[in-house]
Amino acid sequence: MPSPVAKSQVKAVRAFNRFYTQRIGVLKRYLDTDFTLTEVRVLYELAHRPPLTARELVRDLELDPGYLSRILRRFEDQGWIARETAPRDARQHLLRLTESGYATFAPLQQKSRDETAALLATVAPAARPRLIAALDTVHRLLEPAANSERKVVLRDPKPGDMGWVVQAHGELYAREYGFDWSFEQLVAEIAAKFIRDFDPEREKGWIAEVDGERAGCVFLVRKSATVAQLRLLIVHPQARGLGLGGRLTDECIAFARAAGYRRIMLWTQSNLTAARAIYQSRGFGLKESEPNAAFGQQLVSEVWERQL
Repeated sequence: MPSPVAKSQVKAVRAFNRFYTQRIGVLKRYLDTDFTLTEVRVLYELAHRPPLTARELVRDLELDPGYLSRILRRFEDQGWIARETAPRDARQHLLRLTESGYATFAPLQQKSRDETAALLATVAPAARPRLIAALDTVHRLLEPAANSERKVVLRDPKPGDMGWVVQAHGELYAREYGFDWSFEQLVAEIAAKFIRDFDPEREKGWIAEVDGERAGCVFLVRKSATVAQLRLLIVHPQARGLGLGGRLTDECIAFARAAGYRRIMLWTQSNLTAARAIYQSRGFGLKESEPNAAFGQQLVSEVWERQL
């Protein structure tokens, strides 16, 4: 079942819709022409796709069949579209633009490009990538791609990443577990020590990106000459279900083994059930546990280990 939506969130989306539809002129005739937005969208589909049926247009554009029929009748009367019998079903007709149809659509498409460029020109050049990224985020959140189509990259940390690591931990653990900002302090200290004492031969960090955005991380640090420690494993909620937590843990294990460590250990809390399940599935065993008052909570701290 879909989760309840706050009235304030509904209000915010509706306010943006009113702003944006007015900003791009949807409330008037399309680009000050005699076409409606729907008519131009039908022309766009016919211009950019192989011949298709009216049924496909109804399905893909979610149009009322009667409304589409009136649009197509007008286009046919103007000589902009032609019909031909579908080879696999004589009851269906394939629609395609005629040369006159392409000649009609081309200036509409160019005018749309010009007006979009004019809209972007009002935004400072340095801010345009943020705007495009925000639009892409809206697109992906409202029409998420299948997990198999999402682009997942594990890469080395770079400047700016450590600030994100601290922020992501602070926000996520406060929201999901009620941790106070002393946890954020701990994460900041771990991140600072990693940068200050970094030994590339025996330590490594990974930042996980999904569709070009940071979505998770993990770090492997030197505990002793023979023991490595896994630290700061996190996966953003929007990236869960992709197996990122397991992949990041596997990278730590492989690096620790190649670096010559004999054991790998980690410190966690008993209520972090998803992380504990990953550790257990990767051969870690619980070695120690004790009650611990930390981060504004009454917790049970745990030490997990595995041999390499």
